[in-house]
Amino acid sequence: MDTEPNMSRDTALRIALAARALPGVAVGQLLEILHQHINGPLTEQSLQGVTVTDLKVGLAGSEEDVDLLDTPMSALKEAVRILWGETVADDLPRPVALAELPPGSIRVAVASNNGEQLDGHFGSCLRFLVYQLGAGGRTLVDIRSTLDGDLAEDKNAWRVEQIADCQVLCVVSIGGPAAAKVVKAGIHPLKQPKGGPAAQVLDELQRVMADAPPPWLAKLLGKSAEERVRFELSEDEVA
Repeated sequence: MDTEPNMSRDTALRIALAARALPGVAVGQLLEILHQHINGPLTEQSLQGVTVTDLKVGLAGSEEDVDLLDTPMSALKEAVRILWGETVADDLPRPVALAELPPGSIRVAVASNNGEQLDGHFGSCLRFLVYQLGAGGRTLVDIRSTLDGDLAEDKNAWRVEQIADCQVLCVVSIGGPAAAKVVKAGIHPLKQPKGGPAAQVLDELQRVMADAPPPWLAKLLGKSAEERVRFELSEDEVA
């Protein structure tokens, strides 16, 4: 395997498998392309910043020659998935499709990079974990990759579209312009800078839903103005 010394086995394996997914591309050539777009050592974390566009430009030799590249888009996407680790088992449970949505429940998107963790920035997370959440239980209903967002003209708008059926978004961080798009779509963003297991923030949301939801959450749950409990609860406390 033509990789570099001091590179972890998992990182080297991802690069080798990604090169294999690209017709006619050797590991050495892919390494050169990766070094052009990654400052510092090649690690499992740094590979997650590689995009389809990066590979297209690297293989073509320049932005001007991208249109001449004959590498299939399917191969480019597959290579990026491998570099990101999407083909590596994440110990994620299988999503369950719900025939009927439980009354009094909301749909929550969690920005994630690894397993069932809340550890993603809105604009760069690898996937959104989507849960149907009620006071008495929750179900993982979908796992939505963000890979294709790299091809969108407005990447933030594309990501908002992927979670348009959700009422709440949980992220480690989100920029101002992106947050404005999220709010405009009727989605309530909750930030938890330290991240952690998705179950942790979902447990807290369920506790608040059952005990005394703040006005914004009570509204999402379909409670009338008279039913809404009005008390001071900061988003930091919820998150």
